Amino acid sequence: MSLFNILGGEFIEIIEWTDDSRDTMVYRFPTVGRAIKYGAKLTVREGQAAVFIHEGQLADVFQPGLYMLETNNLPILTRLQHWDHGFRSPFKSEIYFVNTTRFNDLKWGTKNPVIARDPEFGPVRIRAFGTYSMRVTDPGRFMTEIVGTDGEFTKDEITFQLRNIIVQEFSRMIAGSGIPVLDMAANTAQFGQMVAKAISPTVAEYGLTIPEFYVENISLPDEVEKMLDKRTSMGIVGDLNRFGQYAASEAMLNASQQPGGAGAGMGAGLGAGLGAGLGAAMAGRGPWGAIPGQQAPQQAPQTPPPLHPETVWHIAVDGAAQGPYGRAHLGRLAQQGGFTRETLVWTPGQDGWKPAEDVAELAQLFTIAPPPPPPPVPKG
Repeated sequence: MSLFNILGGEFIEIIEWTDDSRDTMVYRFPTVGRAIKYGAKLTVREGQAAVFIHEGQLADVFQPGLYMLETNNLPILTRLQHWDHGFRSPFKSEIYFVNTTRFNDLKWGTKNPVIARDPEFGPVRIRAFGTYSMRVTDPGRFMTEIVGTDGEFTKDEITFQLRNIIVQEFSRMIAGSGIPVLDMAANTAQFGQMVAKAISPTVAEYGLTIPEFYVENISLPDEVEKMLDKRTSMGIVGDLNRFGQYAASEAMLNASQQPGGAGAGMGAGLGAGLGAGLGAAMAGRGPWGAIPGQQAPQQAPQTPPPLHPETVWHIAVDGAAQGPYGRAHLGRLAQQGGFTRETLVWTPGQDGWKPAEDVAELAQLFTIAPPPPPPPVPKG
C-alpha cells in the first residue's frame, strides 16, 4: 500500500462553494494541511469562477463547469511544476472562488458639497446621491489587484474605494458641465451615463465593470432652496400691487377677529405696512421706497385725508321720528328686535322715508343679525 493511500483522508477530492450571504465576493477554499488529490472534482457554478494560486502565482482561472483536476486540465499548473503527463501525485494550491454575479443597489453620495458655477445664480454648492451595480468580469485581475490573500472578501471592502472614484469623477463633471441648476433634474440620466463611462477605465483595472449607474437626486443647500421657493411664489403671485392689497386686507381681517379692541388697529397698521412694502418691491425699491444701493429721497410730510362724516338716520317708531342714530347703534337695535327690515328710515338728502331693507348700507345689518326669537309657548 502506498503512502498516499494511507493518508487518503487528508486529500481533497471535491472542491465546491455555495453561498447565500449575497455580499461575499471572494471565498478561499480551505486547504490548510491538506493536498488536492490528483483527479479531484472541481464544481464551478453559474455566477462563479475558480482561481488557482500556486506558490504565490496565479496559476489558472476556471469558468462555470465540472472539471477533473488532472494534468491535461491544468496546463499552467503543470508547466509551473514541470510535471510530466504521467505524474499522479497530489498537489498543494490555494483555490479562491470569485462571485461574478451583479451586486446591486450599492450607494454612493457626495460627503461634502461640490462647488459649481451656475450661469444664473453664480457659485452654488451641490450635493448628489444615487445607486449603482458592479460585477467582477476579470477574476484573475481582481485577485491580483484587490483581494490578494484575503480569505473572505466582501463587497463592503471595495465599495468605499469605488465611492471615492465615483464622487471624484462626478464632481469634476458637474462642475464643468455648464448646465443650470434648475435644469439638472432633467439631466440626471445623462449625468449617470457620463460618469459611468468616465470611471470605466479605472474600474476595469480592478477587474470590475459598472453595468448600471444612477443619479437619483441633485440638491442645493436648504437656504438656497428656501430662496428658490420664495422666487417661485413670487412668480405665482404675479402682480405684486394687487397681491399687496389682498395681503393688507387679509391682515386687517385676521387682526380684527382677535379679541380686544387693539386687534383692529394692529391689523390696519400691519396691512398698511405690508401693502406699502410690496408696492415698493414691485417698483424695484427697498421696503422704504429706496432703490437698493441708493439713498432714499427726502419726502415731504403728508397730512392725513379728511375724515368722512358718518351718515345718520332717523327712524319712524309708532308714528314718531326718533334719532338720529349711527349705523352701529342701528345694528344693536336690530339685534334687540327694535329695528327690522320694514322700519322706515330717513337721512338728509334722501327722497322721503324708505324701508330699511331698501337702503343698501342698512340692508347689510339684517344679513348677519338673527331673526327675532319666537314667542314663548303658553303652558297648558
